[in-house]
Amino acid sequence: MKSDVNENRSAIENRSVVDVLNEMKEEAKRFLQTRMELLKSELKEKLPNLKIAALLAALGAVLLVTAYLLLTLALVALVAVAFKDNDYRWALALVSVGVLWCIIGGGALYFAKREFELKGLAPKRTIGVLKGDKIWIEREAKNEI
Repeated sequence: MKSDVNENRSAIENRSVVDVLNEMKEEAKRFLQTRMELLKSELKEKLPNLKIAALLAALGAVLLVTAYLLLTLALVALVAVAFKDNDYRWALALVSVGVLWCIIGGGALYFAKREFELKGLAPKRTIGVLKGDKIWIEREAKNEI
């Protein structure tokens, strides 16, 4: 029994870094395969509900776009009333509302861009953990040599 323990210990000590890394790679593959199978089965269960939700979302988007267009036309008509004595009242109303939407949209895009630049899109915590893992693996590899 004691010789079995000594044989196992010597076998572990005689493994190379490449063997350890290959074993880690295989474990990572199994881990990812398990997670992918779990994701696939969960998506199969939720797919019928997602189809209904997607159809409702599409219907809602169409109705909201229609409402936006109708409200924009109503705003144009109100602005046209302000130019009631001008022959170009409809053109002026359309340009006025278009310029207003450009100003509001441009401002929104500017602030969105600024927020993305300030906060960034990179997953900083995950990158930090991965960098820590890299340092740990490098230290372990040095200890094995």
